[in-house]
Amino acid sequence: MQKGIRNVLMLASLPLAINLAFAAPAEKAAAPAASAAPAAGPTLSAEDKAAAGKTYFERCAGCHGMLRKGATGKNLEPANTAKLGSSRLEKIMSYGTEGGMPNFDDILSKKEIANMATYIQMPAEAPPEWGMKDMKASWKLHVPVAQRPTKQMNNVNLKNVFAVTLRDSGEVALIDGDTKQIWGIVKTGYAVHISRVSASGRYVHVIGRDGRYDLIDMWYEKPTIVATMKAGYEARSVDTSKYKGFEDKYAVVGSYWPPQYAILDGETLEPLKLISTRGVTVDGEYHPEPRVASIVSSHDKPEWVINIKETGMIKLVDYSDINNLKEVTVNSAKFLHDGGWDASKRYFLVAANASNKVAVVDTKEGKLAALVDTAKIPHPGRGANFNHPKYGPVWATSHLGADVISIIGTDPAKNPQHAWKVVQEVKNHGANSLFVKTHPKSKNLWADAPLNPDPKLAGSVTVYNIDDLGNPDPKPQVLDLAAAANLGKTKGIQRVVHGEYNEKGDEVWFSVWTGNKTEPSAIVVVDDKTRTVKNVIKDPRLVTPTGKFNVYNTQRDIY
Repeated sequence: MQKGIRNVLMLASLPLAINLAFAAPAEKAAAPAASAAPAAGPTLSAEDKAAAGKTYFERCAGCHGMLRKGATGKNLEPANTAKLGSSRLEKIMSYGTEGGMPNFDDILSKKEIANMATYIQMPAEAPPEWGMKDMKASWKLHVPVAQRPTKQMNNVNLKNVFAVTLRDSGEVALIDGDTKQIWGIVKTGYAVHISRVSASGRYVHVIGRDGRYDLIDMWYEKPTIVATMKAGYEARSVDTSKYKGFEDKYAVVGSYWPPQYAILDGETLEPLKLISTRGVTVDGEYHPEPRVASIVSSHDKPEWVINIKETGMIKLVDYSDINNLKEVTVNSAKFLHDGGWDASKRYFLVAANASNKVAVVDTKEGKLAALVDTAKIPHPGRGANFNHPKYGPVWATSHLGADVISIIGTDPAKNPQHAWKVVQEVKNHGANSLFVKTHPKSKNLWADAPLNPDPKLAGSVTVYNIDDLGNPDPKPQVLDLAAAANLGKTKGIQRVVHGEYNEKGDEVWFSVWTGNKTEPSAIVVVDDKTRTVKNVIKDPRLVTPTGKFNVYNTQRDIY
């Protein structure tokens, strides 16, 4: 049901008895339904409806919205779904679409798909709120700052640790990038979407899809959670304060529901301030569900860039005085998703993927620099920065809805004729891509296509020699990394996702993910220079490994 990284990373395990469009956490009772389903309309038993609601939350809400009003995915309110009918809806869910929605026939049972087809023809029900009082009640300071180690108590090279999401087990594995061994596994929120690293490099901040936020201290002998809190019912992004004088002072977390962001103490996660994002869109229409998508932290000023998906508005939030918080609102385009800094870290580029555009924000001037037209549904992750042999500094994105990699010029000072334009499109091995990746020390540009319904394409990656991009017809190499993982026959498609470099920039790690926790998964480590497989990390504890975040590169926003 769901496009983007949400399909690959999300599997929450929430109470089935709560009869909502998605399941609410046990610690707070659900609000009463806004309205009952019409007697003559499609119906499900209470048990099947609760199970379908849970599946919708896990698999569908990220793209189609909690209230089913649509975003990256289509509007799924009954006025639209009833026109298609159950048979057509079941086929779409089973086999996917060319627009970027993956197939679910290898993940959900026929009964689950049939129940979901019925469920989305029933009226959506509004979820409850989650305010400051709830956040503070959920906050648990497991280890006060004064009681934590005063020096590193292990011999691990922390700069080369990878924080790896174990989607279906609700855990994060900290893997030693030097030894390729699991250093420790910590229990976190379900399907952690992103791991961010504090300015000091000591703490890993992780946010689960279920809104649970955990602070991991890497100075212990084994990685240890020292604080936790619940930001809402669904969340996607966190970051920390990185500007000089504010290192580790604050953290910020954005929620999908309720639509809001919260500022926390960076070393304890104590909630300090809560700001709603509800309001009008760039089109001037009110939207009840403007979710917080990606967040990045400036290295050059005390500021976060916070992207509001449904409204198409980008908030530049000055955290130097949170009691008198200042926001600059930059209008761009809908629906904002993932993005990253250019190489200079002055400009932030973010996909407005439903508009088929990339928005460029000049954070020095505090205004929109450009809206760049791209191919269908750009999905860059953080994107990829490199020096193009013909066009100078550029940033790249791949696409969910097109089998191309778009390369955008990013140097208005020295290459103004190429700035904020797609200067080149090169072929990816398939559409349904989630991530592109390179590194300042690499000559390679990598792209995946994990949501492609073709198993061969989903299990492969494309790699270009950056120097070859100056040629009229550059030719990529396509590597079948699912085959290299040698996982044997599996029910689920073996999807290769999310390249991530090590500290030195001479290895790139890919996850091989097979759909559920009962089937084997792996991490394939590729030598960046030779493009050959160096290691395949297999361990029964690696349950659906997906996103991987190298401490050194994440701390410094190197991509």
